[in-house]
Amino acid sequence: MESYDTDDIIYALATPWAQSALAVIRVSGEGCKTMLANYFSPAKALLQAKNATLVHGFITEGKDGKKLDEVVAAVYTAGHGYTMEESVEFTCHGSLPGLQAILASFKRIGLRPAQGGEFTFRAFLHGRMDLTQAEAVQELVAAQSPRSQAMALSRLEGTLRDRISGAKEELLVVLASVEVQLDYAEDELDEFVFPLERLRGVETSLSLLASTYKVGRLYGQGARVVLAGATNAGKSSLFNLLLKQQRSIVSSVKGTTRDYIEADCSIEGIPIRLYDTAGLRESADSIEVEGIKKTEQLIGQADLVVYLVDSTDDARFPEPDAKTLLVYNKSDLAKAPKGSLSISAQTGEGIVALAHAMAERLREGVQATGDEQIIIESERQHLLLLQAREAIERAIALVERDIPLDIVAAELNEAMQNLGELTGEVTPADILQKIFSGFCVGK
Repeated sequence: MESYDTDDIIYALATPWAQSALAVIRVSGEGCKTMLANYFSPAKALLQAKNATLVHGFITEGKDGKKLDEVVAAVYTAGHGYTMEESVEFTCHGSLPGLQAILASFKRIGLRPAQGGEFTFRAFLHGRMDLTQAEAVQELVAAQSPRSQAMALSRLEGTLRDRISGAKEELLVVLASVEVQLDYAEDELDEFVFPLERLRGVETSLSLLASTYKVGRLYGQGARVVLAGATNAGKSSLFNLLLKQQRSIVSSVKGTTRDYIEADCSIEGIPIRLYDTAGLRESADSIEVEGIKKTEQLIGQADLVVYLVDSTDDARFPEPDAKTLLVYNKSDLAKAPKGSLSISAQTGEGIVALAHAMAERLREGVQATGDEQIIIESERQHLLLLQAREAIERAIALVERDIPLDIVAAELNEAMQNLGELTGEVTPADILQKIFSGFCVGK
């Protein structure tokens, strides 16, 4: 991927490439209003538009040229708007031929198509947001559940940025006191008492923040749940029940499902990728054997395996473990062992209890949090928080062993470096490019 050129005037469709009532095309860069005025009617209205005003008119192929579409232009002067650059956002009709004509016209007059994340990158460069907020933009777009959407919106509002800034300020106070001791002779200063409790407070704060990653990952990225079991155990029926639609073929003929089927759903706010798989049994059918191999691969990759057992069958089944939830099906025909989880995929009995058990199993080991708590979802942020915390832990250990302050200062500076990289203050250019290139075009 080429590097961003921030001197170019860029444009992109900010809404999906699909027929719709309305669509939005973004344009950003110094001088864009003057350039676009030559292809807008009335040109004077666009040129004289003040910041944060709307202008009605037509996009044309040039002065007295063919009209391409009737639009409303939202105008932002430098220092305002999403990118903090001079920019114009056109709301036009969602006709695909119309959009294609406008985009082709913009390219023809010298504007450059924006790359993924380029608008947000410019917003970051101009100080409209820090790197945690920029990442929250993409996390908000990609949110798969109301909970992950709310958490991403909170980060976009700056809650994570503020928490990190607070930790950095505390760390800076500690570091400043250490630097004073290093810069002046001992006889020039009062007896020094290292602010150890203050440093421990920073360490605790970063530990708590890092520990929320499992929650963020669960609600943001979701979980892979595989329905497994012998043939005719009721996996396809359960699959359809959990999805609340008929996706899998249900039949009394053993071996009907020969390849896995997958679909998305949500269970207690957790985004789930659900897999209906081929029944596990000995088979001489080469196609069915291949399907069973795929089932075994999926089981190995799953976050949770719901292993379905036919209550009317005496077949052997695996011992349940942390990753496997054992469920007895056909409770309408036979009783399951006492204390076990039982359902009827035919009547729907026990499905609510099963869904709750699945959610509880997926949440095991994940710290319970209130909706008001700041939660991280980015692996990059998680790793940098851990590195900063570890540097502070090393500094605390050095102080307790009465090691010279210059060595302590080195660890504190490393922690500051990690936090600076987290918010984007000292993040290398190639890392920034990698982060933003994963964004969708138009953002």
